[in-house]
Amino acid sequence: MIWAIACIGLAAVAASVWRRQWIDAALAAVAALALALVCGEIALPVKPAATLDIDAKNPPHSLDGVAALRLKGDGLRAAQWDDLPARPLAWDGAGAGGIALDFPRQLALGRMFVLTVHRPPGTPARLQLVAENGWVLSEAKGEGDLSVQWLPSVAEQLVLRARLLASDGSVIDEGPVPFRVSETQPLRVQGRFGAPSFDLRALDELLASSNALLDWQISLGKALTRSETPREAIGEPNLLLVDAAWFEHATPAQRSAMLAQAEHGAALLILGANAADPAIWSRTLQLDLKPQPDKATEGAPLVMSVAPFNPSEHGPWQAAGNLLWTRQWHAGRIGWLGAADWHRYAISDPHALALWWQSTLDALGVARAEPVEWLAPDEMPLPRQRLEVCARGVKGTAVFPGLSQKLAWQRRPDRVDASCVAVWPEKSGWLQVESPDSDASSAIYIFAPTDWQQWQAQERRHATARYAARTPVAAQGRPAALPRWPFAVVFALAMLALWWRERR
Repeated sequence: MIWAIACIGLAAVAASVWRRQWIDAALAAVAALALALVCGEIALPVKPAATLDIDAKNPPHSLDGVAALRLKGDGLRAAQWDDLPARPLAWDGAGAGGIALDFPRQLALGRMFVLTVHRPPGTPARLQLVAENGWVLSEAKGEGDLSVQWLPSVAEQLVLRARLLASDGSVIDEGPVPFRVSETQPLRVQGRFGAPSFDLRALDELLASSNALLDWQISLGKALTRSETPREAIGEPNLLLVDAAWFEHATPAQRSAMLAQAEHGAALLILGANAADPAIWSRTLQLDLKPQPDKATEGAPLVMSVAPFNPSEHGPWQAAGNLLWTRQWHAGRIGWLGAADWHRYAISDPHALALWWQSTLDALGVARAEPVEWLAPDEMPLPRQRLEVCARGVKGTAVFPGLSQKLAWQRRPDRVDASCVAVWPEKSGWLQVESPDSDASSAIYIFAPTDWQQWQAQERRHATARYAARTPVAAQGRPAALPRWPFAVVFALAMLALWWRERR
């Protein structure tokens, strides 16, 4: 097309020059050039995109006019990246290694506190949990991830310290480990048993020592039952305990009533040590029981005797722990505990037995309903950095006495059933938060900038990697083209001028 326009234009110019019509030759040349520009496409020069070098100590508050980012080091915190729009990020010099800490910020009295340090494998190290007076409470050695545990004795607010040491004794990283130990609502237990045993006696004593509310009935004969009534109204139980003998000899109405409680959200645990009729379990719970070898044992560190009948992983039933199988039952769960003779540890190792039972109930999904659930922060709280405080079950306002602030709880679409507020703590230490309309309070520990340097670096690297994934490459836009309408106007005017001169 362009070549045809050029040839015709040259011919018109040549004809006008031959006739010595210089003005017509100029108009023909202008018309040919304008028509060629209309039919063609001329790209405007592209202005190079602005790239901003980010300083982690002084992050930008806006990216107006910035098309790309360049960064060296570990990067920014998640709260800082969330305030910036997505831009292509060139990230160089990210540090290697790093650690991450995992521990509960709130703990119920009687539960074991466990601190785990996640670290790269290959190098030996030693992890110590230290009390406020400098006494080493727990210690672990090895390569890769390390865990220490400690059992609090009273409900209080604690700030322990932990240090990660290299094989030569040098400190890799250290800092505070804050958590709160609180009293919880007592576990509400309803127990129905068809035959007495030493196991039931040991379990009764274990639950009673944990301050549980017990509605306990054991059949001693045809018309003889030993009962234990709770010290206060039990209401809806959290945990239903039955042995296999009671379930097998219960009337259909009794079984239906028990299963209906589980259907509405309670956890039902069946002690299978005295099971004798596998057909009943298959009909009622789709539980396929298989005979087990005599005197079989399983588990560590507590070795438990295996019940005469135990299920296999089939259908809705799945293994959930040491000799425990569970299945979902509408809004609740049902578990089969195929262990026996645990009473012998009640004297030889009562602490380990309590932990074993606690882990069994946790695997079953037994939970005490709390009116307000405070959520742990997504990253380490630091002074003068934005902190999101979130909780479930709160309403009205959140009050921060240490900051003299009162904020309204706001629902967040990315937090299921939770409400949040954002604050900027001024200093390290405990930050108290109250929700007067919900009659609840909590405290969040604000770390110092010098605490857990490698943990902070690891968090910044992960946050920077997530930001970089939002816009992995720069958008390849087409360069702008020169507008065509002015050349069309020039072409029309030149042709009109030629026509006028021809008519004249």
